[in-house]
Amino acid sequence: MDEMESAVEASVFRALADSTRRQILQELRSGELAAGEIAGRFPISGPSISRHLGVLKGAGLIRERREANRILYSLVEDRLALCVGRFLSAVCPEEVISRRYRRGATEREGLA
Repeated sequence: MDEMESAVEASVFRALADSTRRQILQELRSGELAAGEIAGRFPISGPSISRHLGVLKGAGLIRERREANRILYSLVEDRLALCVGRFLSAVCPEEVISRRYRRGATEREGLA
C-alpha cells in the first residue's frame, strides 16, 4: 500500500472512531437522507452534525447530492467494506478467521 492509500485509509478509521459518526452511517443504511432529517435524529446541534457529515464525506464514506435547496446524503458502502476488509485481512489472515469460524460451528453443533 502506498503512502496515499495509507493516508486515505487512516481517514476512514479516524471517521469511524466517533460514535456519532458511526450512528450516522447506521442511519444511512436504509437509504438517502436529507441533512435536516439526519440532524433531527440526534440531540446535538445542526452545525455539529454538519461537521460530522464533513468528516464522513472527507473520508469518502458518504456522498452528497443537491436537490433544490436540500442536501441529501447516502452511504458509499464499497469504500467502508474495502478499507475495513483490507485491514482485517492484514491483521487476521483468512486461515485464522476460517479456523475460528469452524471452531465456533463445531461448538454450536455440540450444544444442539
